Amino acid sequence: MNRYQLPEKYVIGLTGNICAGKSEVCAVLVELGAHHVDADVVARQTLVRGTSEFVRVVAEFGEGILSKGGDIDRGRLGEIVFAEVAALSRLESIVLPAIRHEIKRRVSVAEQPVVVLEAIKLLDSGLSDDCDAIWVVASAPEERLKRLIERDGLDEATALQRVNMQAGQEEKLKLADVVIDNNGRLQPMFVQVRRAWGKIMPPE
Repeated sequence: MNRYQLPEKYVIGLTGNICAGKSEVCAVLVELGAHHVDADVVARQTLVRGTSEFVRVVAEFGEGILSKGGDIDRGRLGEIVFAEVAALSRLESIVLPAIRHEIKRRVSVAEQPVVVLEAIKLLDSGLSDDCDAIWVVASAPEERLKRLIERDGLDEATALQRVNMQAGQEEKLKLADVVIDNNGRLQPMFVQVRRAWGKIMPPE
């Protein structure tokens, strides 16, 4: 049973390196009937202006991370934390407790029996400890780099820096209960997700 102590819920912790295709896999799971909780969305909401985490992050990293409107500019903050591991650790120490609390709340109120928790830092943050199974979405480094450049409009050097900031994909694969290969063609990915789903929710 998951550590949320919710026996009526089955929590899939879904992760993968940047631009591996986690969102695409989650979309299929939602179509199949899962409730989706995106840790990145929760993190964004944790840092909206007025929260205690907002105040602490600005105090830690300076007002230079603020936009003209006074909100935290995620691009500016990202430039700092993706350039230095210690800076990323300081950020996580501030926001992770609030993120975990909100994720637990969202899991508990979900109407669906299966919840997929999407989190790029699932394993590093300890969020995986609260899940029933770990799913890892895998994709070749060159494919992930191409997707990141296209998605965020980054130059290759900046994109490569962000890719290299993460731990190797192999470490995640060692801890996976389910591996979804997502190297470009969508149909094989759909088949893999549906097959794994069938082991959780067999056809009636």
